[in-house]
Amino acid sequence: MSLDKTDVRILAELQRDGRQSVVEIAERVGLTHTPCLRRIRHLEDAGVIRGYTAILDPAAVGLRVTAFVQVKLERHADETMNRFMTAVEAIEEVVSCHVTTGNYDFLLTVLAADLESLGNVVLKRLVALAGVRDMQSSIALRTVKRVGKVPLEQVAAFR
Repeated sequence: MSLDKTDVRILAELQRDGRQSVVEIAERVGLTHTPCLRRIRHLEDAGVIRGYTAILDPAAVGLRVTAFVQVKLERHADETMNRFMTAVEAIEEVVSCHVTTGNYDFLLTVLAADLESLGNVVLKRLVALAGVRDMQSSIALRTVKRVGKVPLEQVAAFR
């Protein structure tokens, strides 16, 4: 989907404050209510807007440990990779999963309350997944930046 400047401004407003009303967004981007709502619905239908959620501070809700887990699979067959990805989606503590280049096939971000909980996820659940050959974990000592926003300045229509 190609985005024009108005679409990008709407997205920027929603990222800035997803709780604002369509009327407020329309005022900020220079539209009336109806065309603004139509654009938002089009962005939702096209999958540009995937949903609405509150951005939580993991530590504030008791998830004080963030780990990055690199996973190497035994084979790169589609079936093996798909089985692994499906299994990872079911593990709530895994908050992101990326297919990567390099020595490992996947990079996971795992949130846990403490080291014991992290150990249970990594050593009992991830290691046990079919097709896992090797894993390496790193624990974040401190999170400097965590955002749920997409850098819209990179979008051609923004410039």
